[in-house]
Amino acid sequence: MGRLTNSVQDNLRALFPSLTRAEKQLASVITENYPVSGMGSITRLAEAAKVSTPTVARMVQKLGYTGFPDFQAALRRELEARMSNPIDKHEAWSHQAPESHMLNRFADATLNNIRQTLAQVDPGEFDAATALLSDLNRKVFVIGGRITHALSDYLEMHLQVIRPGVGHVRGSASGWSHALLDMSAGDVLVIYDIRRYQNGALTLARMAKERGVKIILFTDQWLSPVQP
Repeated sequence: MGRLTNSVQDNLRALFPSLTRAEKQLASVITENYPVSGMGSITRLAEAAKVSTPTVARMVQKLGYTGFPDFQAALRRELEARMSNPIDKHEAWSHQAPESHMLNRFADATLNNIRQTLAQVDPGEFDAATALLSDLNRKVFVIGGRITHALSDYLEMHLQVIRPGVGHVRGSASGWSHALLDMSAGDVLVIYDIRRYQNGALTLARMAKERGVKIILFTDQWLSPVQP
């Protein structure tokens, strides 16, 4: 049987209906903590799945690998691919398509945009902003605009995973009152505001500053009026 071309996990799922009961038990253990579960010795994997080592060897061969070391080499390649940065990933597949291909042109444009954005970021301001966001003694409020609300929702979601005291401010002025009442001196208000700039963002920023709230602004190269 030739080696399948998808990831080991995808191949296990595809072959699962045709596996024996013991092999299904083994496949479940491998996918439970994938790919780390398959990186130990063949004996340890067999013991974890409560199957024999010959069962492990047979299933590995069903996947198209010459043996357990070959199987683990595939897992290591997948792990390395997961850990590589976006530029490394781009280099990995860019050779498989001409430079004029849409994928390569899109990747080049995206990477260039990221580089230009990072070039305009002041390291001192970045460090100050991260210090504010990581201070658990401060509540954090996030608001976006017509176009940027998805970005503000994304930031809020991830902040809620790593820290308490994160809230969303509704975009309309009618929703500000409750948020402003919850804000105290030293808290943080994150505002996303790009062209066309919204007058409401400036009004909210001024009202929050009057309460002693720190403002973190995400804007474009033309700078929102919220920018002090």
